[in-house]
Amino acid sequence: MKILGISAFYHDSAATLLVDGKIVASAQEERFTRIKHDKNYPKESIKFCLDFCGLSIDDIDYVCFYEKPFKKFDRLIKTHISFFPSGYRYFKESMIEWLTSKIFLKRKLLNELKKLSLNSNWKEKLVFSEHHLSHAASAFYPSPFESSAILTIDGVGEWTTTSYGVGKGNNIEISKEIHFPHSLGLLYSAFTSYIGFKVNSGEYKLM
Repeated sequence: MKILGISAFYHDSAATLLVDGKIVASAQEERFTRIKHDKNYPKESIKFCLDFCGLSIDDIDYVCFYEKPFKKFDRLIKTHISFFPSGYRYFKESMIEWLTSKIFLKRKLLNELKKLSLNSNWKEKLVFSEHHLSHAASAFYPSPFESSAILTIDGVGEWTTTSYGVGKGNNIEISKEIHFPHSLGLLYSAFTSYIGFKVNSGEYKLM
């Protein structure tokens, strides 16, 4: 089983290739483009992962994107409505980006994959994982443990900001979630911004 994981269109785009559950190649797009925190489609990272393992895109069983865009869009809409009109400027900027680009993300990914191969049925192979499940999977599946407790904390995924659960074998079961706007990660980012560092970039300096 060969799975290509993609993270893109927010910050630090990257690609990772797994073969039978083991990470065999991984790279961030900024290493190739020299654009710090490059958020564009990770074309070069994907090419590197495939070339490194001597594979073509046709050898890949599934391509997985790291979050579910429509669930994220749902959160943004409901959040903007609850704060309207005070956040109108940000709402306008956000909606322009979503309605011109991000809302069509699935189509964009399919088009990019078709450039690499016109033979595969990418609509069947392209899947979307929830953001915090992606975090949990990236930690548990490559670990040496057959079973483990799992805790994920970040700013926000679709709605989830913190989750915990249990991993057993090839299964992850999430037991509890904390939802936006309650977020330790966003509190951490607020302090990052307050002392003058850039959010989604300078958090590690605050550590």
